Amino acid sequence: MASTIQALPTEVVYLITAGEVIDSLASVVRELVENSLDAGATRIVVSLWPQQWRIRVADNGCGMNLDDLQQAATAHSTSKIRSSADLWKINSLGFRGEALHSLTTLADLEILSRPVGGKLGWRMIYGDGGKVVQVEVTAIAPGTVVTVSHLFGNCSSRRQGLPTTAQQMKAVQATIHQIALCHPHVTWQIWQNDRQWFTICPAATTGQLLPQILPQVRQGDLQEVKLEIPNPLNSYTDTEDAIHRVSPHSALNLVVGLPDRCHRHRPDWVRVAINGRMVKTPELEQTILSAFHRTLPRDRYPICFLHLAISPDQINWNRNPAKTEIYLNEIIYWQEQITLAINQALSISSTNLKEAVHTTRVSKLLKAAEAKGGYNFNPQNSNENHKDSNPCTDAINRVSPNSLKAVAQVSNTYIVAEHPGGMWLVEQHIAHERVLYEQLCDDWQLVPIEPPIILYQLSSAQISQLQRIGLEIEPFGEQLWAVRNIPAPLQQRDDCAEAILELSWGGDLQTAQVAVACRSAIRNGTPMNQQEMQILLDNWQRTRNPRTCPHGRPIYLSLEESALARFFRRNWVIGKSHGI
Repeated sequence: MASTIQALPTEVVYLITAGEVIDSLASVVRELVENSLDAGATRIVVSLWPQQWRIRVADNGCGMNLDDLQQAATAHSTSKIRSSADLWKINSLGFRGEALHSLTTLADLEILSRPVGGKLGWRMIYGDGGKVVQVEVTAIAPGTVVTVSHLFGNCSSRRQGLPTTAQQMKAVQATIHQIALCHPHVTWQIWQNDRQWFTICPAATTGQLLPQILPQVRQGDLQEVKLEIPNPLNSYTDTEDAIHRVSPHSALNLVVGLPDRCHRHRPDWVRVAINGRMVKTPELEQTILSAFHRTLPRDRYPICFLHLAISPDQINWNRNPAKTEIYLNEIIYWQEQITLAINQALSISSTNLKEAVHTTRVSKLLKAAEAKGGYNFNPQNSNENHKDSNPCTDAINRVSPNSLKAVAQVSNTYIVAEHPGGMWLVEQHIAHERVLYEQLCDDWQLVPIEPPIILYQLSSAQISQLQRIGLEIEPFGEQLWAVRNIPAPLQQRDDCAEAILELSWGGDLQTAQVAVACRSAIRNGTPMNQQEMQILLDNWQRTRNPRTCPHGRPIYLSLEESALARFFRRNWVIGKSHGI
């Protein structure tokens, strides 16, 4: 009997391999742009003609000489790795040598390039299998221009199976946005059908770049934290590797939308990048969502971009052809570091206190736009502080409890607080609710009571719910139930029975803690003296998430001194303002 298993023809192997890497217009853009970034480009121009299935990517990178151009499109040819050991030292976006070769299988490929310092530029056209079919000298600035034409021309079924042109262009835009976030120093110019589509200007940080991609978010709505964190203790087991270690630290760059100002209907802006590439890591994404729990309104999700720059030996990129799914060593360690970083970003610190103005609300109230100013919390040694200040480390210094000084109470609801940079309005009920909620999370205590609380006509579901959160409940007669212990904050309340009924209607322990905190907090309309207000402010500032209550409502409104000065025109020159 003849064997039914046979080796595939070479051309079929190439098509299968190409299909793993190149599956859409967006994947072509991604592969070419990543090559440009690996070449050190700081300016990238992407031109698309989707109806003609043509793409061009031009950059100002290091360029290629004649020898490199002749090898560039051959199978698995790359300048980025040499041996299997290099797979654990990957610091580039590309390393497999598949992209250009795959493009020669699925399209017509032309490359123009001139190395930096080279006198000649070269134009090459590649045929099937990456063989050079035409070479000529050409005039070109240092850098590289790659043109892909007639994409999927030999696979008509592939074209028919792709989404509409509009959907593909949306995917291209999303791809470029993702890459731009990871490389904020790059200038991007995107053209479609010979018309400029959009541009992305370079920025010093990702937080400054993000409003270009999310126009509805202002820079004042974001908090950025940059930290150096030590590598995991067991990240290096080989002594020789430890000697050649680039740095004992990894870098964590975090940009979060402050929960009292911006959030989303979907978790589409919880994004993670590692070493310059956006990746899918459900474990880290879930860590981010958990860190924002009970800081946002119901069914709302945070804006958060996390970029980890970690030692290459911690990552295995060979999980997915697109390198979007990875294996990350010591995942629990990185989850802990991310949680700490998010807590620091959401806290009120001496650095971000001046940025605490609710830009949208205040602009409506004061009708005054003003540049953010810096405020020094230590007038003494101001010059020294300015010289030594480091935004990366300052961001984790918490505001001292005396930074906010209680001044007055408005409508027995809002505490007017003064700080060196202006004034805040703090709603007393939800500020106290945040304090109590975090206390309950840290120390959930149930205390026995005598006599017990008697409840009438409870359903079996209600009884199970009360038992689930730890309450002792037992029959006390026909349709009567006795509750023998209650959460400690409810002990002194007159409406304790109503509170227990509220807890019986469902939810987990955390939901019960929120309900107890809300019911136990100071009610709006309650008069407070100066000392009581100050104690509340001090306790509130020490909470982990002081910006919103557990239901996601903003707790405070900030009015900066500079905004007040502009509104009252205190910058007028005395004399001229009198018409002299």
